[in-house]
Amino acid sequence: MATLKHISSKNSDYTAIETYLVYQHDAFTGKQLLDEQGKPKLRDSYVLDTLECGDFSFATACLLANRKYGKNTQHGDIKSHQYIISFDPRDAADNSLIMEKAQALGLKFCEENFPGHPAIVCTHPDGHNHSGNIHVHIVIGSVRTREVERKPYMQKPRDWREGMKHSSTAQTMRHLRVEVMELCEGAGLYQIDLLNGSKERVSEAEYWARRRGQQKLDLANAALAAAGQQPKQKKFETVKDTLRKQISSVLYRATSFEDFSDRLLQQYGIAVKESRGRLSYLPSGRTKFIRAKHLGDKFDKAAVLATLQANAERKPKAQFKQDTIGKLIDIQAKLAAGKSTGYERWAKKYNLKAMAQTLILLQEKDLLNEDALNQRIAELETKYHDALAVVKDLEGRMKFSKELRYHIAAYTSTKNVAQQLKTAKRPAAFEEQHRAELTAYRAAAAYFKANNLTKLPSPKKLEAEYAQLASEKAKFYEQYKESKEELLKLKTAKQNVASFFREEEQTQQER
Repeated sequence: MATLKHISSKNSDYTAIETYLVYQHDAFTGKQLLDEQGKPKLRDSYVLDTLECGDFSFATACLLANRKYGKNTQHGDIKSHQYIISFDPRDAADNSLIMEKAQALGLKFCEENFPGHPAIVCTHPDGHNHSGNIHVHIVIGSVRTREVERKPYMQKPRDWREGMKHSSTAQTMRHLRVEVMELCEGAGLYQIDLLNGSKERVSEAEYWARRRGQQKLDLANAALAAAGQQPKQKKFETVKDTLRKQISSVLYRATSFEDFSDRLLQQYGIAVKESRGRLSYLPSGRTKFIRAKHLGDKFDKAAVLATLQANAERKPKAQFKQDTIGKLIDIQAKLAAGKSTGYERWAKKYNLKAMAQTLILLQEKDLLNEDALNQRIAELETKYHDALAVVKDLEGRMKFSKELRYHIAAYTSTKNVAQQLKTAKRPAAFEEQHRAELTAYRAAAAYFKANNLTKLPSPKKLEAEYAQLASEKAKFYEQYKESKEELLKLKTAKQNVASFFREEEQTQQER
């Protein structure tokens, strides 16, 4: 199962963490390991990427952020935060987890949860205990370099404002643990409840069923390997094991009991019922319900309702719209593909709702005539593409304006340092002492040269120009959004009507 660990650092040497990630260190003393020539030994294997650093290194990006916002000037200030996601050792063999896949998951986790922070994401193939647990280090500079969209879990301005410092509070850690659980569930990896550590109730009968099943599976796999064939399954799962996995994958995403039961029925054909305050689950292909108490603590009514309530509070509630419609499901095709009778019951109920919503939408917009519907769809497609082209053009101009403002600010703040270098008595020492400032200065000068800028515009003029572009983008983006939403709804409505009459015609022919 994946675990999440947090470490805060007050070390002002930002290169130290990169050195630790890249080179070998003693597991007990933390000292670098040297080769026969006395040089640091690189790790045997690692994958490393940076985010939000631009053209700079992680250390330079953090130093520039500190200088720009006047942060981390005291010895006791937290300079960086490190989050470590350690995956279950079994994931490599059972779920095909490799370093590149873990790195991709780490990059996704970092982009979604630490936007605006300079970051290093580095994956190692093993831990100190040599258990084979692939793990990802996510190191972020403590200062956010840009304002980000406020998410539901963000409580204070420091969580989204530019120039503010990251704080790892109890609520932040709870959110991150849930994100890790959802990340692993989505990737099909082993995972436990990091919030409560719910305990599975494995009976003696189930324990021996696991042992016997695993023994038979190992023998079968050995015979396949001897014949030169690749085994499809390496770990035996009982019916309850599979049921626990399926319920868990739904439980962490649902926000209400109705949503929970509908998802179970739709995705896995599992029916859930409540009797005398207790929950029971009926997997597809069985006739007898399995009580929650035989699966584990987190599957009983109180724990399920608590998890659903926490999900509802954490996730933004979707605003209900009268004209929202869903696409009709081809039930016969799904059944032919192997879906269960439980899925068929859910799909029939869903299709009734979707068709009712379709008729309401077409009546409200006076589009029951097919020609009128096609004409309206054509008008919306033209409006949608025109608005999208304008939005893309404005976004490109805004990006250039933002980059130019950044480089002008860096150039202005480091110009004096560059001039002092010309008169320094020891240029090499001065260069080393002011490496970050000189790097920013040279990068800005190179940017101006590449864009043929001989005279720099004033920051106020650029700021006013950016605000004007943002205002225009908001106007056209609203047109793009409205036309896109209506276009998708009408296309879905048209498809639903065609599917409905096609199914009716097929039913009459069968009769």
